Amino acid sequence: MSANTEVKDALDGVRAAAQELHGAISDAAAKRGGAMKTDLEAVSHKAKAITVSVKGSIGAQHDAAKKHLEEAVAHLEATQKHAAAGVKSSGHSLQNSINQVLADARASVQQISEAIAARRSAKSTHTRK
Repeated sequence: MSANTEVKDALDGVRAAAQELHGAISDAAAKRGGAMKTDLEAVSHKAKAITVSVKGSIGAQHDAAKKHLEEAVAHLEATQKHAAAGVKSSGHSLQNSINQVLADARASVQQISEAIAARRSAKSTHTRK
């Protein structure tokens, strides 16, 4: 497997993991009480693991893709922070945390997708030269 294929597979894997994270958050939002908090705790751990994966992929990217991945990391770190806050809250505060976690996760998926598009664009431009 070439280095380009490994980078492509790594980013596609990270995007799939981030999409799964978003789905898990949506599922957690539909629950109540302790079940929601248990799921939020798992979300925080999964977001941290994805953050590590994204950070590991940044170095192999072109500048435009790096920018998007750095933004994705910021959103994933916010996801972790808001999920941890949600575990410690209740009522309206818990709902606000869930809404913020969903928004952060959605934004991270978008930024990873943008990085993949930037990588494809850079590769396309590079192969035409």
